Amino acid sequence: MSPRPNPLPRFYVWLTNGLQAPLLLVVTAICASTAFAVSWVDKKGRVQHRIARIWARCAVHITLSKLRVEGAENFHKHSVAVYASNHTSYMDTPVIFAGIPFQFRILAKKELWRWPLIGWYLGRSGQMPIDTADPHATLSSLGGAVKALRAGMPLFVFPEGGRTADGELKPFLAGAAYLAIRAQAPLVPMALTGVFDLLPIHTRHFYPSKLTLHVGEPIETKGMTVRQNGELTEKLRAAIEEMVGRAQSRTEEAAPVA
Repeated sequence: MSPRPNPLPRFYVWLTNGLQAPLLLVVTAICASTAFAVSWVDKKGRVQHRIARIWARCAVHITLSKLRVEGAENFHKHSVAVYASNHTSYMDTPVIFAGIPFQFRILAKKELWRWPLIGWYLGRSGQMPIDTADPHATLSSLGGAVKALRAGMPLFVFPEGGRTADGELKPFLAGAAYLAIRAQAPLVPMALTGVFDLLPIHTRHFYPSKLTLHVGEPIETKGMTVRQNGELTEKLRAAIEEMVGRAQSRTEEAAPVA
């Protein structure tokens, strides 16, 4: 697909409003309700996570987009790690759940817990809310996340803290690096491309896109201390920026010459 046109053709507006958005709402309601029901007996969250992956794949298909995972071999170099990606769209979350092939916990803004359906799943499945307005609450949440890592549960973080407004990387917060260093776990950079064109911030209509989840080489943290948070955060940002730039260069090379 070509980059998202502006203004968006009416066909995609009608398609989103008349079919895709209602269908996505129905699928979300069914999956969230089912996950909520099984959460009472599924203490380890395995079934809930499978349901979340079904929802995520359905969400991608409903938008008529295709998802490809590049560098999937890097998932299996470490059983437990902190995974971190750029944040381009509300559709990033389903792409992440569809692309990561094992159970993990996601750290996200606590505001999401207030959403009907989505909040049910987040609350019952052990996902971790972050209160960015309260430093003490944030530190407490990060402490719980470190315990989860040490217990063998991989974590996922959006280090930008929020979605980009223009597709470019925002400054990174140090939370992902802090978690990896405290747990002495690898930090795995990931990059999302195509998702910004699918549904940019402040838009409500889908534009079908080729979505790619790029998985980079793990960054080792053994022997590092929290004083090196800044250094590790810069390494993470540089790795993600390099993957995004490489993907953009390939797209430009493949574009037809007018």
